[in-house]
Amino acid sequence: MSNKRSFREKYGEDVKGLIAMHEASKLCIEGEDGLDDIGLLSSELLHEWLSRHQNQSEAIYVKNTLQYPLHYGLSRFMDKSIILSGLKANNEWTCLEELAKINSSIVRLMNQNEIIQVSKWWKDLEMAKEQKFAHYQPLKWYMWPMACSTDPSFSEQRIELTKVISLVYVIDDIFDVHGTLDQLTLFTDTAKRWKLTGIEELPDFMKICLSFTYKITNDFAEKVYEKYGLNPIDTLKKSLPKADEYLNNGMISPGVHVVLIHAFFLFDQTQEITKETISILDDDFPNIMYSIAKILRLSDDLEGDKSEDQNGLDGSYLDCYMNEHQDISVEEVRKHVTNMISSAWKCLNQESINPNPIFSLSFTKFCVNIARMVPLMYHYESNPSVTNLQEFVKSLVSGEPLE
Repeated sequence: MSNKRSFREKYGEDVKGLIAMHEASKLCIEGEDGLDDIGLLSSELLHEWLSRHQNQSEAIYVKNTLQYPLHYGLSRFMDKSIILSGLKANNEWTCLEELAKINSSIVRLMNQNEIIQVSKWWKDLEMAKEQKFAHYQPLKWYMWPMACSTDPSFSEQRIELTKVISLVYVIDDIFDVHGTLDQLTLFTDTAKRWKLTGIEELPDFMKICLSFTYKITNDFAEKVYEKYGLNPIDTLKKSLPKADEYLNNGMISPGVHVVLIHAFFLFDQTQEITKETISILDDDFPNIMYSIAKILRLSDDLEGDKSEDQNGLDGSYLDCYMNEHQDISVEEVRKHVTNMISSAWKCLNQESINPNPIFSLSFTKFCVNIARMVPLMYHYESNPSVTNLQEFVKSLVSGEPLE
């Protein structure tokens, strides 16, 4: 770093070394400025290399590395043809490849069975018969736990989390699309009271949703009680977003907190869950959860396009920031948001390296994978992992194995 010119001359053509530096920099935490500098330098040199070697076979791999670092992606859906293009075929590798295919087939069949269970659960609900929600696709909800928790032993957990995620999607649409301000205020007050009384003025679809919310939450609490002897209903109720969180939609994406609180109770614990351990969830928003919510909110604002049928109440951090800084350009605010996402990843890295002792390893891994899942679920352009995810989903529905 002390002599960049000398380094450029000596290592400017060392693609593998530069890629290794670039990938390593994505695992840094706050305060590791040296690793940050290494990441910037390696990125700069890789872009320079690309400008000189556009037609070389390695160029595709370099471009993919710069756009989608390994640490920020889900290995299950990465483009294997790009990652493995530099490896030579040998007997040992062929054996591993065959084992991988067998494992993939087993996991795919397991996922197919789970999506059948989830689809049947949704079809039997009164909610699914309501016109506003009849078009919903449980497969979209199931993709989150399917991709973020791949351990075969967590089949029940994936199914239960899909139910929770369905609740987030339904409530989100009610606030973004279907409800008036007066209706949403009454809806929220009813949810706070946790009683289905005084809701005569609400439309039927909101009444059904409230009943749906209570049933999912109470059933979940009962299962946790059976396992740990402690009723988490108060913590689960507190995790449900407030009206102002939906309408103002500040830095955090409200649904993330709901899903992660439920995931905390689902995954195997390193110690018994007690009132003292869950008080951390009641009183604070743990850093590992906050960093994920921040990554999702900012990434969605940076990359995702708003749906045409939304009424614009959810806003965008980029819009708010530009309103407060009139002299800033679009490019500058995008760079600012990108840096904020990078900082959130540093916080997430720190939390995954030195996790809170109340969080199990399985839960911590799930949290990191939620952040990795963000660009896939929002269908960001040119991301090859999106295509691979879509192909995997097609294989779940059709029952046909992937090539």
